[in-house]
Amino acid sequence: MRGPTARERAGKARSPAKVNCFSLNDVEVAPGQRKTIDLNVTRLYTHSEVTIPVHVINGKREGPRLFVSAAMHGDELNGVEIIRRLLKLPILKRLRGVLVAVPIVNIPGLLYLSRYLPDRRDLNRSFPGSAKGSLAARLAHLFMEQIVHNSTHGIDLHTGSIHRENLPQIRAQLDDPDTMALAKAFRVPVLLNSQFRDGSMRQVAAELGIPVLLYEAGEALRFDELSIRAGLQGIIEVMRALDMLPARKYKRRRVFEPIIAYSSSWIRAPMSGILRVTRPLGAQIKKGDVIGVVSDPYGEQEIAIEAPAAGIIIGRVNLPLVNEGDALFHLAKVGKPGEAAARVEQFQMEHEGSEDGVYFDPPIV
Repeated sequence: MRGPTARERAGKARSPAKVNCFSLNDVEVAPGQRKTIDLNVTRLYTHSEVTIPVHVINGKREGPRLFVSAAMHGDELNGVEIIRRLLKLPILKRLRGVLVAVPIVNIPGLLYLSRYLPDRRDLNRSFPGSAKGSLAARLAHLFMEQIVHNSTHGIDLHTGSIHRENLPQIRAQLDDPDTMALAKAFRVPVLLNSQFRDGSMRQVAAELGIPVLLYEAGEALRFDELSIRAGLQGIIEVMRALDMLPARKYKRRRVFEPIIAYSSSWIRAPMSGILRVTRPLGAQIKKGDVIGVVSDPYGEQEIAIEAPAAGIIIGRVNLPLVNEGDALFHLAKVGKPGEAAARVEQFQMEHEGSEDGVYFDPPIV
């Protein structure tokens, strides 16, 4: 049986006249306070303790409880910087509800610059986990018990995998009206209706009635300024949509309507060789367009890669050395790819500088 909707949970969170303390790992955070709380995970074989740092801000007024998490995969770093900037924003002094920020979920993976945990398991395929299972299962169980169960909404920050880059996008269960509304509020060019994957945190959270947005942008082990700025601004917009932060003092000149893609597919290498990419991320393409060429080192044999359908490129490989069958381009199939390209251009212009008083650090170059 499905739990209460996001709107119902948010309404219940605002209904009491008295603001309550927020408790996490037996540590209480009073209204108007912020604390960093360590969750014990395990010990390394050196006997050094491994903990997950969680920063909690409890607003002075009741509201939703939002968690924002990053580095579920240990090599995905953009989200770590997004959360660092988020926690510095002066506007959080006016927070309604609770913000639970987890900049590094997969601490062991980050230590080894790895997507996976030391047991070679993918944490985001290990939910809901188990208190007595593998390291991945125990960490998933800890995250569920301490973070997800204490929240009404969630945003999980990701990047492409190693040597792969993603256009800023939101992946979510867009058939749910509440989730769709929050996804649109994030203001990225493309919303991808993404089905749940077995063992993912998003799937288990949805079974509890907790909507989670998955933000994908950039590449593993790299910072990307556009992706970071867009992620920070998107979180602020979602918090405004949830009434956790004050509304804008002015209306935007242009309404931003993202393109919604209900299907996507990867275009794979037809042969092993050296890849030359001819169309960038966010490019509008038509069926039959040449988007890259794979050749041998001497150029004696070349195969052009043609788009099998119209759409927009939302992901691509950055490593030019490819094997036959490697995933090269991620194509979102949209009804009007020309409109999608216009959304990408508008999106890029919006994030060239700060706006609406949102604090940005000097750009990473």
